[in-house]
Amino acid sequence: MNRLRLAALSGAAVLAMGLAACGDDDNSSTASTSGSGGDAKVSGSIRIDGSSTVAPLTEAIAEQFMGENPDVRITVGTSGTGGGFEKFCQGETDANDASDAIDEETEAACRRGGVEWEELQVANDALTVVANPENPISCLTTDQLRQIWGANSKVKNWNEVTGTDPRFDAELAAFGPGTDSGTFAYFTETVDGEEGAQRTDYNNVGEDDNQTVTGVAGAPGGIGYFGFSFFQENSDKLRALEIDGGSGCVAPSAETVQDGTYRPLARPLFIYPSARALRNPAFDAFMEYYLANVNSIAEQVGFIGLTDAQLADNRTKLDRLVGSAG
Repeated sequence: MNRLRLAALSGAAVLAMGLAACGDDDNSSTASTSGSGGDAKVSGSIRIDGSSTVAPLTEAIAEQFMGENPDVRITVGTSGTGGGFEKFCQGETDANDASDAIDEETEAACRRGGVEWEELQVANDALTVVANPENPISCLTTDQLRQIWGANSKVKNWNEVTGTDPRFDAELAAFGPGTDSGTFAYFTETVDGEEGAQRTDYNNVGEDDNQTVTGVAGAPGGIGYFGFSFFQENSDKLRALEIDGGSGCVAPSAETVQDGTYRPLARPLFIYPSARALRNPAFDAFMEYYLANVNSIAEQVGFIGLTDAQLADNRTKLDRLVGSAG
């Protein structure tokens, strides 16, 4: 489902995109149980930032929630997982979307900022390596990914990648996210064994995955990577490469992520709500709504849903955080 069609989920809602305003105001309102059997309504504002990968899912859920709660305004920014955490740990946002788990340095920053949080998994993802449709290579091993993307890579042409078809003579054109991206962090750690270790002479698109689509689609030797949902939106322009993690070539899909065969690029996606923000009844209601509806909406916007066990675990975590907020 194209991101431009998210409005179809709730015609009555208008999603305000952009960076969230700073501050730490608690928005008092009547507690709501919309989406879970209650009739009370809420009002106020909710500020979310972070991962551009997770943002379309949060946007879709926010839009549907606002359709049922028109007095609530939700803003969803896309500063990247790392950029969003900087704001979150300073108390500027209510929650942070993340395509990679919080690290120790960020945990320490949140402690210094007095921000108590919980990690909630909201979806599964197949981090997808995409190529130009003219590229005859259909599968890459993790070693070949390392040859292309590794910090010490000198590969300039596809015929220099060991084990691929040497007849494919095309200049390598690599596109990828910026260093604040959780996708960048996850990919570099998985492929090169060290977070942030990646060749520097690639086309850095920041948080704009559309630039990767345009770049890879426009260059015969183009290659890039981003979340599975964004590939699905652009599958008419790009080809997803199969990945051989040691047990043969496997294509990214909901099935291969759920059965554990898409290795090593299957990953969880998160949202991190703060305990302080849960004092706002509107945010409390939104987070309850998020988990109650995430799987059905995830499927609509191209994400891979949670298992029953993952969903139950997340509900327990949210209940614990709500308790600590009281």
